[in-house]
Amino acid sequence: MKHNFWHERWQNNQIGFHLTEPNPLLLKHFSTLDLQPKSNQNSSTRVFLPLCGKTLDIAWLLLQGYRVAGAELSQIAIEDLFYSLNLTPSITKLGEITHYSATNIDMFVGDIFNVTPAMLGNVDAVYDRAALVALPDEMRKTYTMHLMVLTNKAPQLLICFVYDQSVHAGPPFSISSNEVKQHYQTTYDLTLLTSKTIPDGLKGKHPATEQVWWLKPLH
Repeated sequence: MKHNFWHERWQNNQIGFHLTEPNPLLLKHFSTLDLQPKSNQNSSTRVFLPLCGKTLDIAWLLLQGYRVAGAELSQIAIEDLFYSLNLTPSITKLGEITHYSATNIDMFVGDIFNVTPAMLGNVDAVYDRAALVALPDEMRKTYTMHLMVLTNKAPQLLICFVYDQSVHAGPPFSISSNEVKQHYQTTYDLTLLTSKTIPDGLKGKHPATEQVWWLKPLH
């Protein structure tokens, strides 16, 4: 997608993808990753959310005692996020990326492809609810390869939509089980944790299912 597409969505508050509560699938399945939350200030258990927006999932993860990092194109989204968390960030320019940080949280504003492993630092797990499904087909292979390099092949909790792509142009895009395997099966052991019908369909119109995958590194 063109950057302007997402900037315009945020500027015009066309953010139907933003949930007004933490994602129930996160709450139900996050424990599958078997992470240890921080027990003291020296703990470094850290979760990365690509294309995170201002999701309330971040507040939930912080409350569970995890450190959180995210990458997001929209400055509006990240400013709203810190405001909602009642945090005043330190702001640093890192080339094309702007780094917003506060206790236990680091947000990298800009094109995720400009975020480097050195900028991001250690990641213990990835929670991808909004990134893979937001990118068109021609970008998804590049994204998944970049994500694995960026996070040193950290385990993932991945949420995807599956529906007839001919009835809706996306985003969100339909990501089939076969596509998940094409991107990740050489690096991860893939487990489909759940596949459930969306009661009202995608955008209240199109029959769809929502899938949750656990990606466990092979080595």
